[in-house]
Amino acid sequence: MQLIACEPTTMSEAVVMEPPREAAFMESSCRADSAAELDDCTADTNESSEEEREEQVAARPAQSVSVQRPASLSLPVASEPGLWTSRGDAEVTLRMGESGLAAEPPLTINQMFSATVERFGDYAALGWKEGEQQKTLTYKQYYQACRSAAKSFLKLGLERYHGVGILGFNSMEWFIADIGAILAGGFAVGIYTTNSPDACQYVADNCKANIIVVENHKQLQKILQVEDKLPHLKAIIQYKDAIKEKRPNLYSWSEFMELGRDEPDAPLDAIISSQKPNQCCTLIYTSGTTGQPKGVMLSHDNLTWTALSTSRHVHLTEASQSQEVVVSYLPLSHIAAQMVDIWVNMKVGGVTHFAQPDALKGSLVNTMKEVRPTAFMGVPRVWEKMQEKMKSIGAKSSTVRRKVAAWAKDVGLQTNLSKMNQNGASARSPFSYHIAKKLVFKKVRKALGLDRCSKCFTGAAPITKDTLEFFLSLNIPLYELFGMSESSGPHTISVPEAFRLTSVGKEIPGCKTKLHSPDEEGNGEICLWGRHVFMGYLNMADKTKEALDAEGWLRSGDLGKHDDGFLFITGRIKELIITAGGENVPPVPIEEAVKEHVPLISNAMLIGDKRKFLSMLLTVKCQVNAETGAPEDELTPEVIELCRKLGSTATRVSDLTGGKDRAVHAAIQEGINRVNEKSTSNAQRIQKWLILDKDFSITGGELGPTMKLKRPVVAKMYKEQIENFYKEVPTPTTPDAPLPPK
Repeated sequence: MQLIACEPTTMSEAVVMEPPREAAFMESSCRADSAAELDDCTADTNESSEEEREEQVAARPAQSVSVQRPASLSLPVASEPGLWTSRGDAEVTLRMGESGLAAEPPLTINQMFSATVERFGDYAALGWKEGEQQKTLTYKQYYQACRSAAKSFLKLGLERYHGVGILGFNSMEWFIADIGAILAGGFAVGIYTTNSPDACQYVADNCKANIIVVENHKQLQKILQVEDKLPHLKAIIQYKDAIKEKRPNLYSWSEFMELGRDEPDAPLDAIISSQKPNQCCTLIYTSGTTGQPKGVMLSHDNLTWTALSTSRHVHLTEASQSQEVVVSYLPLSHIAAQMVDIWVNMKVGGVTHFAQPDALKGSLVNTMKEVRPTAFMGVPRVWEKMQEKMKSIGAKSSTVRRKVAAWAKDVGLQTNLSKMNQNGASARSPFSYHIAKKLVFKKVRKALGLDRCSKCFTGAAPITKDTLEFFLSLNIPLYELFGMSESSGPHTISVPEAFRLTSVGKEIPGCKTKLHSPDEEGNGEICLWGRHVFMGYLNMADKTKEALDAEGWLRSGDLGKHDDGFLFITGRIKELIITAGGENVPPVPIEEAVKEHVPLISNAMLIGDKRKFLSMLLTVKCQVNAETGAPEDELTPEVIELCRKLGSTATRVSDLTGGKDRAVHAAIQEGINRVNEKSTSNAQRIQKWLILDKDFSITGGELGPTMKLKRPVVAKMYKEQIENFYKEVPTPTTPDAPLPPK
């Protein structure tokens, strides 16, 4: 096996390598002479990283990293870092290539940030509203604020390789605390704002947090409830609102920033100089739906290189040409928001504007119209809510307006599907398309704040074909992406010139995909290779070994197939339902088909693991409490309109539960029958279903922070209803009560 070393005079002697050759590779990349040789090397490096490397390599400045590649260089493999580690203070081998973006010199966070400041120092970096006043920070001010925060962290006693927990909604302070923690040699650790006190305690203790930064009094109370269980905690900082009760080691944001203002530069500069691209700087904690959350260790290179590759792939423009504008509103404790809002935008000198804390409760569109982003990332539920709102408004329009909109959408869908099939080639659009654009499309974009947004993305959970086609018909193509925390965010992203409906696109430059054990239809487990692949799970060697195969490929747990180079997600291994008869059933395609055929359905969850037949839990689209985000009993205007067309007078969810409304019940059954007709076997037919009393939500616990369905939680919450599906039917005693057909 041929290994290549980074230039030892500028950084640690981190080994870099290409993926080994395998017959199932979608792209060939040959570096290993044999599979046996590879296994030996991998075993040695992994063992070395876990047990033998007790001392860190002596610190060397990392200010001007360059990588030189001799044709061949013999290295004692056992003494070098492996591809993975579970230790926070360890280093790893970088998965570098010999050419292209995969061969770009590795950078630390400080190096990437400094380069941006040098090029775009006077450009706005962050923007937010205080009352009605718009405020901004330039890149120079932003960088200096991060350095000041780093000095303050050090003064408060932040130790190397210890965490700084950040618990709050997206803000300028969140970004500065995150980067300040990294510059000071600690780990930036986002904590979900929806976490309970015990969940906060688990994360803070797991990363040995010395400092926790909270947004307000509400989040502060969670930490105070568990502070006696946090032996490493030295200080708490509250960045919004006045502190209600003074306590030792509790600081306001201004008090915190003042601590390091007059501290000398030398100690901080020494720490920054000792940092290496192949060391950990950020922890992303998984949502923990199948056990305790795992701390995903991401290196400097994971973040800086992924930011580079992503920005190139989606054709972001640098600030000197035309500044990119994004809105930050998705949870920053999730890698998708961090990568887009902090790192990718920093790479190109873009400006990030912060939405209001009630963004997902209705204020997001106001921010969008004020800021007018050039790129926008929405989880599927955000796009679905926009769709529902537009349909609701459309239902109240005059007959003429509705007819014009329907005509325009038909023209828009056909024109955009034609463009898609020509791979984005500039085919001549019909005259009707230009009329539709002027009459409808431009107005819709303006109403959504998307009038100058050329890049609309969706990811983090499955999105229905119905929603994709709805926006495509309005000339707003949604570009799907696929990735995971363990791949630093994106792995594949759709772009205008490589776009297929329901596909998650093609790999970002420098990354590779293989499908493990594909079936006769080409569906296999999606495995990932590239410099975006994580270092390992903090203090969880066994879990890390499960996530990586013997050759160092990241196992996603997702099933997928390729078609003409495009990746399509077809299911998730852990979600796969295996019926009592042994049939494998991927639930998502069936759930999405039901939502498509029954427009009043908000969420659907298929049941049937180890059961004789499939059943389904359904929720109906309803109004959401603007303050709490909790679902209410009142139906949405769109659903009420649908009910009227069916001859139903229902206005509330409670009017529909328990089969009370025969017209709606019959319409749902008819939609499910249409889905069943398309099933590949009898085992994939839905036999029973039930409308639940309330919709799923983040506040209710059924959805995760990115609106992803938490199946184990829902199964536990509705255990009684599920068991009722499978109670034996009593033996009939009369001819008019026959047994159901098997």
